[in-house]
Parts: sequence; C-alpha cells; structure tokens
Amino acid sequence: MNVTTATTPPVFDLEVDTLIIGAGACGLVAALSAREAGQSVLVLEADAVPSGSTALSAGLIPAAGTHLQQKAGIKDSAQQFFNDIQAKAKGENNEAVVAALTKDAHTVIDWLMCQYQLPFSLVDNFDYPGHSQRRMHGLPARSGAELIDALRSACETENIDIACNRRANTLYKEKLDITGVGVITSSGESESIGCEKLILACNGFGGNRRMVQQHLPDIANGVWFGHNGNQGEAMLWGDKLGAKLSHMSAYQGHGNVAHPHGILITWAVITQGGIQVNRNGCRFWDESQGYSEAARAVLSQPGGEAITIFDKRIASVARQFEDFKQAEISGAVKQADSVAELAALFSLPTQALLDTVQRLSMDGDDEFGRTFTGSVLTAPFYAVKVTGALFHTQGGLEVNECGRVIHQSGELFSNLYAGGGAACGVSGNGDSGYLSGNGLLSAVVLGFNAGKDEVVS
Repeated sequence: MNVTTATTPPVFDLEVDTLIIGAGACGLVAALSAREAGQSVLVLEADAVPSGSTALSAGLIPAAGTHLQQKAGIKDSAQQFFNDIQAKAKGENNEAVVAALTKDAHTVIDWLMCQYQLPFSLVDNFDYPGHSQRRMHGLPARSGAELIDALRSACETENIDIACNRRANTLYKEKLDITGVGVITSSGESESIGCEKLILACNGFGGNRRMVQQHLPDIANGVWFGHNGNQGEAMLWGDKLGAKLSHMSAYQGHGNVAHPHGILITWAVITQGGIQVNRNGCRFWDESQGYSEAARAVLSQPGGEAITIFDKRIASVARQFEDFKQAEISGAVKQADSVAELAALFSLPTQALLDTVQRLSMDGDDEFGRTFTGSVLTAPFYAVKVTGALFHTQGGLEVNECGRVIHQSGELFSNLYAGGGAACGVSGNGDSGYLSGNGLLSAVVLGFNAGKDEVVS
C-alpha cells in the first residue's frame, strides 16, 4: 500500500471540521458523535458502499450497565468489565484506555438506542468465554451487516455526507498538526480535503499479506476472513508521522469457520457444550478457552482443520445468528442420528469418535482442563468441518482515552485520532488475550469519544 505524507497545499478543494477515513462502525459512530457536537462532517470510504470488517462480524458489542442489562436483572459494572478484559489479556493493556472503554460502552449503546433508534437486544441465552456477565448487545439478526446498515441510515437521516469510492493516500501536515488529506477517486482523479480534525477509522492490516507475514507469522497461513480493504494505511501513516505503534503481534483469530464454505459458525455451539475433533476423531484442546486462540489450535491439526460437533439443543441456540442459518442452508452443517453415522459423514475413525463422545459424560475437569459439568451430547448430532482464520488485527496506533494518537515522544498529536482496527486494541500482545467483542467495543467507544472531542489548538 503506497501512502505518503506531505506539506499543506496552497489551497484545498474542500474543507470540513471533521474528516473521517473509513465508514465501518468506528467511522459512522464517530460521524454521528461529531455531528451531534456541532461539527461539519465528511466520511471517506474506499468501497462502493460502507461495509468493512464490521459487516463480516456478528455485530455484537459488549457493554456493562446498559438499560437492557438492568431490565434483565443483570448486575454488572464497568469495573467488572474492566477486570474481565484485563484478566483475559494478562494485564498487558493500557489501563487508562480499558477503563475508558468499559466506562463509556453503556453510554454508547443507550445513546444509539435512544437517539437513533437502533433496536439492540441482549444476548441472554448463553455465555461468552471470559465474560463474567451477559453483556453482549446486538441487533435482531445478530449480523454486522445489519449494524452497518443501521448506522449508515442514521448518518443519512442526520445529513452526514459519506463519499464512497475514494481512497485516501496522502496526509498533509505541519509538525504534529494534520491539515488535510489527499484522495484518489475510482476514476483516478485527485482531490484534496482540508480538516480541523482527522479520525482514522480505516481498520487494521489483515488484508496486507506482507504486514501479516511480518507481524503475525503464527496465523499467516490461516484463512483471511476480514475485509480486503484492511491494508494498514493507519499504521503506515503512523510510522511516517513518528506515532507510537503498539501490540502489532496481537490479533483476533477464529477457529470455527466452515470449510470450504467460508461461513462463520458461532462459538455458542462450543460454549453450550460442543466439541472439536481432528481427523483422527480425537479432541485436541480445551475448547472453552475462546475462539481467537482456537484458530491456532485448529490450524495445528492434520490438514489445518477440525470437525465441530454439537446437538439439536445447541443448534436451536445457534439459529439466532444469521450466519449459522446460512451455513445450514449451504449444507455446511450436517446431521446424523448416531455417532457412527457422523463418523461416516466426515470420514472419521468410528471407534475413536465413539470413545471421544462417551468420555464427555464425565463430571469435572477432563484431560485438557475443560469442565463439562455433566453436559452430554445426544442424538441427533450436528457437525461442521471448520478451519482457523484471521478476523482482524489488534495492534495499531497508540491512543489516549479519547482516541488521540500519541507521538513516539509521548506528546499527543493535536488533531489526529484513531479508533477501531486503526488503533491499538485491548487484547494484549497476541491472540489469546482477545475477549469476545473487543473489536467492536474499541470501534464504537473510541469513535464516539473521538467524534465529540475538542481539538487542542
């Protein structure tokens, strides 16, 4: 990706108060927040329509203390949420940023519901690994595409301009001040846009194979399940500007992507008691650890694949997710009335699979340290062949609580902000520190805070 920095041109083609690069969840929330703060706003999007990595996700946002939680009788707090994130990441995160995200998340959810009528509901029928309370909020279809469409509609209602088919390739600057952006249109024409504030919401670098090989060699052979527009512009610009980059080896993987169909299978099939076996019909790890670290666990097996097995009860829970319903329609999810039939469907050794399933009836910790507490899979069985994938990177520009980018000297840029995949996430320095929903948590809260923050003169 060829991005540059340059000194300010004599005149800009257009000028706005707040310019946002990227129309994913971070960029669109930032746009709404900035407009509410009285700023003129323009969002630049390289694609023909807003989508990004958000559209490929389940669109779930964790938040503690929302009205929906209170209505459900769930007692949660920002401190409890903070503790869960830090525990999963082994304390490797910037505490001030984690504190801001966990404190402000409920405000953002309630704001989107009340101000813009986004119909969030609480996922209240299963637990996500690492979360001590049920705090996942999503729209009815549990679809990231649905979330993007709702945010785009809200922006359109507020008359916020979203200019698509425009890829930013140049940042104009004077010392630590960003003065504007150079843009290339789909027809190859150049435009220059001046701004008082620039928010980088252009996501991570998962679509840049060179950067993935450099920073994430453990997952370089995994399926890339993110948006190809994730080319790392924010990090490349940051490097040229002397900004701090942190946790570049961190990422969110997923070890439950239907193969070769390329459809996400919700991790609820595991948290409800499902298992993963390899080609030998044997389990190979403690699946309850989380779906991010599952990517490496699955890729390490013969053929880089596994079979995820669950039952009718679990399938009924999974059907609240649009992706799972699509996986069933596509034939990725198969059904069997016995373990022997299941083994035949996936060419697994019958006796080995029988032994594996029978051992699940034991209470207490198994040989991998997973506790099933009496959960038993019963016929009819459901199963899907899966592989490991890279969903999005978690390293990026180091920012403060409002999303302002930090220079290597420790000084803050006066008007440069980053959020979502462009900013360093709160998932520690690898894959196992990712707590479910961390990506969208960072996207919407940093977008919200950056949008309304006042530029320091």
